[in-house]
Amino acid sequence: MARRVAVVAGGHSKFGKRFDATVRELSAEAFKPIVDEGITQDKIDASILSYAASQFSGQGAGSALIADYIGLQNRPHMRVESACTTGTASLRAAWGMVAAGLYDVMLVLGVEQMNRVSSAMATEYMSQAGDMRWEYPFGISFPAFYALMASRYMSEYGMTHDTLAKIAVKSHHYGAQNPKAHLPKEITFEEANNAVAICSPLNLYDCSLITDGAAAVVIASEDRVKEFTDRPMWIKGIGAGASEMMIQDRASLTSIPGAKYAANAAYKMAGVEPKDIKMAQVHDCFTIAELIAYEDLGFAEPGKGPELVENKENYHDGRIPVNCDGGLKSKGHPLGATGVSMTYEVMKQMRGEAENSSRQIDDVDLGLVHNVGQSGQFVNVFIFERGW
Repeated sequence: MARRVAVVAGGHSKFGKRFDATVRELSAEAFKPIVDEGITQDKIDASILSYAASQFSGQGAGSALIADYIGLQNRPHMRVESACTTGTASLRAAWGMVAAGLYDVMLVLGVEQMNRVSSAMATEYMSQAGDMRWEYPFGISFPAFYALMASRYMSEYGMTHDTLAKIAVKSHHYGAQNPKAHLPKEITFEEANNAVAICSPLNLYDCSLITDGAAAVVIASEDRVKEFTDRPMWIKGIGAGASEMMIQDRASLTSIPGAKYAANAAYKMAGVEPKDIKMAQVHDCFTIAELIAYEDLGFAEPGKGPELVENKENYHDGRIPVNCDGGLKSKGHPLGATGVSMTYEVMKQMRGEAENSSRQIDDVDLGLVHNVGQSGQFVNVFIFERGW
């Protein structure tokens, strides 16, 4: 029988345009708080590097480089890549190794440095994750994929851009209170609704950021947890899903099928329902992605996500707080670090350690992470349980 596994510590760099640091230095910045908690290198059996796209920084063999730099040389290490879900794919791989008894204590470290290339080049690199025969050559970038989803949602359910603007306002409200955020600034509804178009109907404030940064967590087997913390965050449920590569082959553009599958699998493994979740970190690469996530995760019925937004049920004191760290939209989206950063945020909220009390969620005993790669070709959902 698989062993129970818990997250016992974490660390997080400042997200942003980090021209002051390299990939290895960002990684060390995220790892240092873990060492400061007393989990030194000699206590870690192996590591997984979540590093999605080495072409941004030009550094290959990242797991070897970073293991050496942070003092884990001569320990087993590996790199995982799964587009924007690289962080949670890495955590899922590490969980499997610890649950199976291969290792007792593992580090999962996610990092990306995306601003060493131009925005145009970064967009092109990411666009190459689309179909290189039938999508990429015709100019379909990821803003275009999600613009198609937004247009279809508006057509089917009569939603206006006002709803998406209100999601952006919420994201920046919480990002402004997060010292780790890339763009910690409040925005008005008017700014969010009337910003320059990126890919209609999506505008500047509908799109996540091209970000540099790192995040790290340590997981341990149930028999080792007490060595490290009396506040473990147990990995209670895990689900993974996939969707058709080309979105033209999907039955609907108002839902991501892989996300529904992953969520249902995670709920089943955890033995809980959507109504039990006290907070969620969802993959808001675009505001429409956050809205669709509400429905795919069962927080709202199809077409009813806008009601959740209008009633502010997604705020820290609402029925289902979502992305109270600013999300990808304001905190930032360094690809390999994103899923690990989401996990770190759930841990901080469970411990009552959100940096600003006005974004701290009360009494979080169950938290959810929803991490989507590409336009839904990869999806991971984790459910975490407070262990004290």
